[in-house]
Order: sequence, then C-alpha cells, then structure tokens
Amino acid sequence: MDVATFVDRVVLHLQAGDGGHGCVSIHREKFKPFGGPDGGNGGHGGGILMVVDPSVHTLLDFHFHPHLKAPNGKGGAGNNREGANGTDLVLKVPSGTVVQTMDGEVIADLVGVGTTLEVARGGRGGRGNASLASARRKAPGFAELGEPGDKLDVIVELKSVADVGLVGFPSAGKSSLISVISAAKPKIADYPFTTLVPNLGVVQAGEHVFTVADVPGLIPGAAMGKGLGLEFLRHIERTAVLAHVVDTATLETDRDPVADIEALEAELAQYGGLEDRPRIIVLNKIDVPDGRDLADITTPDLEKFGWPIYRISAATREGLQELVYALARMVEEHRAAAPVLEPTRIVLRPKAVDDSGFEIERDGEGVWVVKGVKPERWVRQTQFDNDEAVGFLADRLARLGVEDRLAKLGATPGDPVRIGPREFDWQPTVYAGANFTPGNRGTDARLEDENTRANAAERLAARKARRVRAEGDTAGDEWLEDEDDFVSDDDTDDTDDIGDADDAR
Repeated sequence: MDVATFVDRVVLHLQAGDGGHGCVSIHREKFKPFGGPDGGNGGHGGGILMVVDPSVHTLLDFHFHPHLKAPNGKGGAGNNREGANGTDLVLKVPSGTVVQTMDGEVIADLVGVGTTLEVARGGRGGRGNASLASARRKAPGFAELGEPGDKLDVIVELKSVADVGLVGFPSAGKSSLISVISAAKPKIADYPFTTLVPNLGVVQAGEHVFTVADVPGLIPGAAMGKGLGLEFLRHIERTAVLAHVVDTATLETDRDPVADIEALEAELAQYGGLEDRPRIIVLNKIDVPDGRDLADITTPDLEKFGWPIYRISAATREGLQELVYALARMVEEHRAAAPVLEPTRIVLRPKAVDDSGFEIERDGEGVWVVKGVKPERWVRQTQFDNDEAVGFLADRLARLGVEDRLAKLGATPGDPVRIGPREFDWQPTVYAGANFTPGNRGTDARLEDENTRANAAERLAARKARRVRAEGDTAGDEWLEDEDDFVSDDDTDDTDDIGDADDAR
C-alpha cells in the first residue's frame, strides 16, 4: 500500500510551555549574614507559532506528529539570576492554511508567505522574592509560581491557493490536461478516482503565469459528503476561475455534456460561495471520433450557460494553446478587479473607565465565582503551602476590590468563593488591608491560628451541607467557621517547592 504524501486536514493537540517558578533566596556573604532578597524571576514558557512557508505544500508532518509541546521556561535562581525563556515552537504551514477550533470557529486564515499566528501562548514566569520586595515587605519569604501555558486542540485545514480550478466528473481528463499544460506529473489511469489528492501546476502563457489545481473528481451528492465530497470542494474556494472539464467520449449512455455541467453546478450551488466565479467549458477528448461528434452536437445546447466553450484533446494537444491563453486572460481580469491588499492595521482598544477587571456571579450550588484575567492569574501563581504567599494574594484581591464587591452582593462569612481552579471559604472578619505589617518570612499573623483551621474532611462535610441547604433542606444549617482569610479546598494539593537552600530558617 502506498503511503499518502498529501494531507490537507489534521487535528493538532498543542501545549505551550509553562513559565518557570520564581526563586526565594536571601543574599549571604561574609560579614553580611542578611543581605536582602536576591531570588530571580522564572523564564517565560515558549509559545507555538504557525508561519506560512513557501517550501511547505502539505500537512503531512503534522499527520504523523499531532502532539506538539513548546519548551518550558527555567526557574529563577539566587543572586538575582533569571531563568531562561522557553524557545518558541515554530510550525511551518503552506499558504492557504485555515486554523479552526474543534467547534468549527475560524481562528485565522493564513495566506501569504511570512504570515504568522501565535496559536498557543506560553505561560508567564513567576517573580522571585527580589521582585516582590516593597517598602513594607522588605524580605518576602515566598515567590510566584510559573503560569501554565495554553493547552488546546485545533483543526488545521489546507485550501489550495490556485488561480484556476479544474472541475469535472471522474475520468474527465483533468489530470491529463494539467500534465500537458504544466510541469505537474499527476497519476493518470483509465479508472475513476485516480486523483485522490489535489495537484497544483504552474502554467505560463506568454508573459502571464498562473496556477491550476487538479482536484479529485466530483460526483452528485459531493456537497453532502458523498464520494470524496468536501475533500474536493474545499480546494476550489480560493480559485479565480472554474473550468468545467467534460468527457465527450464517455461510454455511459445516460450522460452527456449538458447533464454533467448541470449536475456539477447543482453541487457547487449546494456547497455555496462560488456563484460569482467566472466559468469556462472545456470539451475534452475530441481526438476520439465519437467525442468530436458529441462535442459538435452539444455545443449549441451548452451556449445557454453563457460561458466560453473550448474543444481540446489532452492526448493530441489540439486546442490547448487557445485554452491556455483564454484562461490567462480571465485570471488577469480577476486580478485587476481584486481589491488591493492593505497592511493589517493595529487596533488599539483602551480599557473602559468602568471596567473593574473582574466579574462575580453565583452558580447553582451557591458558590461565588470570581472571573477575571488578573485574579485567575494571581491564584495560579500562588504557592498555597506558604502562609505569607496566601496573605499576599488576599491583599492583592482586596486592593482589586473583590472583598468589597462580595460584601455588596450579599456574601456571608463561610460562603464558598471560587477563583480559577481554587475554592476558598470567605472570612471577611480578617480583613486584608493596606495597613497590615508583614511578620517573619513565610508567615502571616492573620493565618497563625492553626488550631481553629478546619481540615480537608471538615471542609468537605461543610460543602456537602451547603449543597443540601441550597436545595432547601434545613438539615444542612451547619456552617464552617474558619479563621483563615482564604482556605484551599484541598490541603493535600502538593505544590512544587520553590526557593533556595540559603533561605532555610
């Protein structure tokens, strides 16, 4: 079995690189046992880019390697050493590549050499404790975790970019035609569906140069997926001219040139979007006596379509010169009428004056869900086994206005609050205010009362009680009273250790 060398549709599983963790480190040297924080920032994760490359003509490489991952950023180190950024993963694609979501939404249409699209963005690197130092928090005992990179699945399709598309039933002679008017060498045989993949050929007519696409044969029902169906129709969307190649020497008695073109036009109309393309009729195989006679008989009937009609023989090359120059004229007319491509304009959209940066809504289980780029990123970058880091997160959320908004919406102590992947029990009695003075590194006085802190089993039971209460059952009136400002829903979540051995106390 021959392995296909042309692939025009693949599903890619992309994973951008994660950001490197920031470092917790304290500078120490002789006679300077405490020289201040010097933990470096983590490097950014590598992104995944798609770039149109003229040397690539198929998606074959992605067919065999659909799982792609960019390198992660490196972690920071002591002595203010920043981690290395992850290298961007560049995917070379042909011109005419369309990137879609799994739901069919078009992300980008990549046409033109050098066109670049960042499909997946790498995660930000976490800040080290040197960058987190401030006038109040002079020696932070924590650092930010690296942000995870984007992870998504996309559909990548290739729509051939050609000036002329050859349309016709199987065995109409399209492959033979493109082989004699260009240097393309498609597979040619005397049975239907010889062409299973599109073939592109470059044709020169005097000073004019244009490309011709020979695509798989079309049959009735193709627009609904019959035969090669959409695998064919996808490749004629970008063509400037459609050439109906008709077999005048067919042995099927129930077929004639007029019926063939009407059937092809019905499929093109059902597919949609091709009504404005100029057409041309090519009556092929007039070297066969019966074919020439049928071409003479049906020519008056074909004139009702109003399109130019050319009679040729791909075998003897009769009539090819007139056809090639006619196609060149039609292509030049289309190019002259096409609008001039302008450079992509950068649109600046200023932030709205009333944009708070987050939204809060309550779901069906009674959980307050905070949505926003900043709070969700802050939660992902927080090391929850470090009390000082949790207190720092509480301060940031309070300054952003999350505390005040929850109070105005009617949140009560103990209500669950979810931000990104984390769920907390809201305790406004311990306010995260600007006047708070940090204590020892890695600790927070607001979270020191460990004896009253509920464990994971107690929090799980309280959550079940809240669900029962939301359904109207009064048996779930027990509310979890937690003295912590924010409490994770899962104490057993192991977070990667970040830091430096020099920071051990």
